[in-house]
Amino acid sequence: MTDRDHLPGNPSGNPFGTSITSADIGETMEFLEDWEERYQYIIDLGKSLPSMLEADRTDDSIVRGCQSQVWLNARKDGDRFWFQADSDAFIVKGLLGVILSAYNGQTASAVLAFDIDGYLAQLDLLRHLSSARSNGLRAMIDRIRSEAASQH
Repeated sequence: MTDRDHLPGNPSGNPFGTSITSADIGETMEFLEDWEERYQYIIDLGKSLPSMLEADRTDDSIVRGCQSQVWLNARKDGDRFWFQADSDAFIVKGLLGVILSAYNGQTASAVLAFDIDGYLAQLDLLRHLSSARSNGLRAMIDRIRSEAASQH
């Protein structure tokens, strides 16, 4: 549990960025011995991501450039961003969890300053995703960074 668990605006039931951090994910991925175990871990992370209500799955919330359907909404509470995201694919829900662990509960400055390339390199993730999935992951990251930049 971190200080971010008790910040105003923390969406109930969304552990990413609060009780599941990017450091937690990095440590777990290093511990896992092979990519089959790592993929399963990412899929399991996706099971911890709360589903979005149908009403929140609007055309505006669709992330373009993803192979699967991906929806992302940003909410700012005070100076902190909280992202709600969902996908129709289990692995993509897990990838959303990986990303949200780094960005949820952060200020715009922290979102923009976070070394996402270093984080993805630490996880050795991009090398193990198809080019379509990698492009989709980049589209999700770009959308989050764009939300933060627009309110920075």
